Amino acid sequence: MEEIKFIAQEQDAGLRLDKAIAVNYPKVSRSYVQKIIESGGAWLNHNTGRCKDMVKAGDLIEVLIPPPEGLAVDAEDIPLNVVYEDDDIIVVDKPKGLVIHPAAGHDTGTLVNGLLHHCNGSLSGINGILRPGIVHRIDKNTTGIIVACKNDTAHRSLAEQFKEHSITRQYNALVYGTFEEPEGRIETLISRHPEERMKMAVNPVKGKFAATNYQVLEQFGTKYSHIACKLETGRTHQIRVHMSSIGHPLLGDTMYGPKKDPFHLTGQTLHAGVLGFIHPTKGEYMEFSSELPDYFNELIRKLRATCA
Repeated sequence: MEEIKFIAQEQDAGLRLDKAIAVNYPKVSRSYVQKIIESGGAWLNHNTGRCKDMVKAGDLIEVLIPPPEGLAVDAEDIPLNVVYEDDDIIVVDKPKGLVIHPAAGHDTGTLVNGLLHHCNGSLSGINGILRPGIVHRIDKNTTGIIVACKNDTAHRSLAEQFKEHSITRQYNALVYGTFEEPEGRIETLISRHPEERMKMAVNPVKGKFAATNYQVLEQFGTKYSHIACKLETGRTHQIRVHMSSIGHPLLGDTMYGPKKDPFHLTGQTLHAGVLGFIHPTKGEYMEFSSELPDYFNELIRKLRATCA
């Protein structure tokens, strides 16, 4: 059972209770929220809520999300580019477009479906039946290295390293604009966007600390740059939010950058090139890398040619 609790903000004022919950908790559909409310699983200012109750700013909203019942994720024979594997972990080079785990609109064809088949079901269960083995995520259209865990001991070890920010994570990105300095550091607080709940945003008051170091690798005329980003923290959409916040959104990122993409890309140009951590049982540092994908290299060649 998952319990969520939040204070309604100004943007929630005037919404029905079911919509306010669905907007602030986008992992579940509004229809499912309605079922929870109708079964007595939601409270508005400590009183049992009704779907039609109108929310005011400052209201306390509490919801109990029941665990999924009778739901299983099917193993699927999905080709995986396995970089490393042992009894504890499996490291995969993820292609563009592959969703990490089942969610609304993506019941099948995910990395988890492929891992269940490849590992014969031997994945850690800490994250439940929808996200077995998953200790961290990268976006659907981000390519590169991701690690999954085959048992709970390995999962707890890596989860602690992610929590302590001791994991090495380096990304490549193509961004709009050029830089005066060859490197820089971005420190902000990041939280859920106050109005668009699928987005994250810099929030200097209520956000969580996030730090990204970047280095300019190549600049294309005065319009575009190829950069490397090294994460000190791992907030959702961190690189995308940070680069957009300083006026350098990622090419193809129509969520945080220009709505019109001149290159007609499928999502942001972001690649998880390096991932390093202490092995959960061997106790030694291991680091894995991934070459830039073909589409990324082809775009670099195009930028060199057109911006020369």
